[in-house]
Amino acid sequence: MWPYVKPYLFRGILGILIAIPVGLLDGIPALAIKFYFDHVINGADSTFAQKVVAWIPISIIGFAVIQGLLMYLNNYLNDWTGKKITIGLQKDLFKKLLRFEPAFYDKNTSGLVMSRFLNDPGGACGGIITNLKDLISTICSSFALVGVLIYTSWQLSIFAIFMLVSAFLPVTLIRKLVQRVSHESMKIGSSVNTNFYETFNGNRIINSFNLQKYQFEKFLDQLIQSFNLSMGYSKRAGWLSPAMIVIGSFGIAGVMWYGNHLILNKTISTGSLFAFITALVLLYKPVRTLGNTMAGMQGSFVSMNRVVGLFDIEPSIENHPESEKIPTIKDSIKFENVWFEYEESAPVLKGINFEVKIGESIALVGNSGGGKTTIANLIPRFYDIKSGSIKIDDIDIRDIELESLRQNIAVVFQDNFLFSGTIKQNILLGKFNATDNEIHKALKDSYLDEFIATLPEGIDTEIRERGVRLSGGQKQRLAIARAMIKDAPVVILDEATSALDNKSEAIVQKALDKLMENRTVIVIAHRLSTIQNATRIAVVNHGEIAEIGSHDDLMCNPNGAYSTLYNAQFKFTEQTQEELQEV
Repeated sequence: MWPYVKPYLFRGILGILIAIPVGLLDGIPALAIKFYFDHVINGADSTFAQKVVAWIPISIIGFAVIQGLLMYLNNYLNDWTGKKITIGLQKDLFKKLLRFEPAFYDKNTSGLVMSRFLNDPGGACGGIITNLKDLISTICSSFALVGVLIYTSWQLSIFAIFMLVSAFLPVTLIRKLVQRVSHESMKIGSSVNTNFYETFNGNRIINSFNLQKYQFEKFLDQLIQSFNLSMGYSKRAGWLSPAMIVIGSFGIAGVMWYGNHLILNKTISTGSLFAFITALVLLYKPVRTLGNTMAGMQGSFVSMNRVVGLFDIEPSIENHPESEKIPTIKDSIKFENVWFEYEESAPVLKGINFEVKIGESIALVGNSGGGKTTIANLIPRFYDIKSGSIKIDDIDIRDIELESLRQNIAVVFQDNFLFSGTIKQNILLGKFNATDNEIHKALKDSYLDEFIATLPEGIDTEIRERGVRLSGGQKQRLAIARAMIKDAPVVILDEATSALDNKSEAIVQKALDKLMENRTVIVIAHRLSTIQNATRIAVVNHGEIAEIGSHDDLMCNPNGAYSTLYNAQFKFTEQTQEELQEV
């Protein structure tokens, strides 16, 4: 944490130091009362009494103004420091979040990620700094008031301090409870965040499947868990304040009884007793606040431990010192005996072998869950293989710089993610410095130009979060345009045309043909036209390549895996297309 604290250390220390006089000035009113009673009420020299009457109110107001100004400066400096450190943490945590591979997101929910990466830094830094400021101010206030107690009567002070220690003792008993409750509360908060995220993004599914009751009951269950946790905490820690009040009342009662005895014996003055009681009453607040501050510190330390834990997590897929850049892909992509598993001892790919030369295209077909998408995800190195190798131009992709590798690959996913913003902004994600002509060409080739011409704001139309203003086919075509404008030598199409109608597919297919010229293309599709246009077809079943070859070659084996798949899934499609052409 030192690198984040160091740039703001001066302001942070200054803010904390200012908390010292803020706390110490709490003793002024009690001392003022002593002088007032001793020199005014008890009939001291009238001239001196008049001076005391004149100066005590002015002094109280003056010190209050000074304390108020210092308190404002103290709050501002500490808030500024806390926010700056929090921003620094959030910035680096977000950078780290961007470095994580998909496997990290497979294992962690969106709510957990949002809570740990966004909420915890603020809770940690802001909480620790605020509570530290309050702790120092409270301790100084306590010292000042205890000083007044000792100054006015050391005999009463011994009794009062004993009572104060007794009142503070319960705070130490709930430390572990506070830590556990804070940790559990954050876990429940993460679950609530996930539920909100899923409800927001899955609203169409919720409505179409009538899942409102299910989602509500799940949310209600989370609220009940939170309630039970809070009530458990209240049962165990709720006695803290009442206990302190009872102990405090015993202390005040004892002081009044013993103080009266000391006055009768002329050991202390009436002013000293009133000042002592005032200081004791004023001391009750910082002592009680001290308990809440310590509890808040425990919660902040839980957040801090979670933040430190995030920095300890390292992405499993990173560059190494000898990673090399590749300006482009000149020869081929080659899978050599590739084994891969998402979970230990559950292989998804088993000994995959194939090679795709520059300018060739390969269509991956097969039953759902066979491993087609996994193969596509391994090429940009979203995941690392367990054994074997994937080579580009005879260089293992693990030895290629990640940014360089992915710069040479354009991907159109099955579920295309679009960012909030305009159509133009989403296209430019493929190439930030693209010219207007390049953008127009990409729109035309992806069959989006006619649609955009109908929009009042054209290419500057806002599509909102996840492209909610576009149809499924329009989203997919926009993703294709984004891939086109990237102009990468390798293109991966993951069921890229599955959401298009026949007319749109035919036009987009022509655009994809242009895109595939002199490029290496990996196509995952269910549509026959896309598959037949591929140089070769690989049938992937149960994590293995059952057959590989051209459409005509594979159809020569009537009992082969491709022929069986073709007769089961594609024959009717081919007949339908022929009938449409005749019409």
